[in-house]
Amino acid sequence: MANVNAEIGVIGGSGFYSFLEDVTEIQVETPYGAPSDSLFLGEAAGRKVAFLPRHGRGHDLPPHRINYRANLWALRSVGVRQVLGPCAVGGLRPEYGPGTLLVPDQLVDRTKSRAQTYFDGEPRADGVVPKVVHTTFADPYCPAGRSAALKAAQGRAWEAVDGGTMVVIEGPRFSTRAESRWHASAGWSVVGMTGHPEAVLARELALCYTSLALVTDLDAGTETGDGVSHTEVMRVFGEKVGQLREVLFDVVGALPSNGERDCLCTQAHDGWDLGFELP
Repeated sequence: MANVNAEIGVIGGSGFYSFLEDVTEIQVETPYGAPSDSLFLGEAAGRKVAFLPRHGRGHDLPPHRINYRANLWALRSVGVRQVLGPCAVGGLRPEYGPGTLLVPDQLVDRTKSRAQTYFDGEPRADGVVPKVVHTTFADPYCPAGRSAALKAAQGRAWEAVDGGTMVVIEGPRFSTRAESRWHASAGWSVVGMTGHPEAVLARELALCYTSLALVTDLDAGTETGDGVSHTEVMRVFGEKVGQLREVLFDVVGALPSNGERDCLCTQAHDGWDLGFELP
């Protein structure tokens, strides 16, 4: 039985933990190796929160080398049952320019090399062999979390885009113009590098997962000039991070208690033999 040290997890950019009150840093071991960093435990909006720097506190992990399985496992092991995943993305439509906040309802995976399931039938380091399980993933994001995120943004005078598709690429490079135009022509909304497999691993652990996507640039195919730069992304993110933090705190306060969750996220494995106990 996990120690209940937190209710809600936030996986985001380095530095957010410094704005939590009375932060406690803990290291968590998992059957999948070490997570990106320690967990930073504190309070926000009267709720117990665990923050995990997705890329490590020094931003030294590129998207394709993040140990996503360890990250989600570590959060669940301290009691987390609802996860917020803020991320920086590129806009694939001209109307989704820098500063747009989008709460996606769909996801497309274009990654290549990431471990993206707990149910691969391969022995873990501790000798446990998971079963092969096929998880329902038609709707990748928690409806309750999405609703809370949209209302929180509106309450901060930041009208978020309700729904849209996030396409996740391997990275760490940005898209070519041809790739970006292809993504846009498919009707997708934004492009990022970390939203998958975070969302599916959360579902496999019966966690609620909500993405809040901050547009920092228009992707290569929707703009002229030299294309997207890391400097541009960090500049826009820096300008909006304070407002995003306020929205995140409001979302944390608006989420249901873990014991009151009644969404489909909680029923991901009803009737299945997983081959191991969830933490």
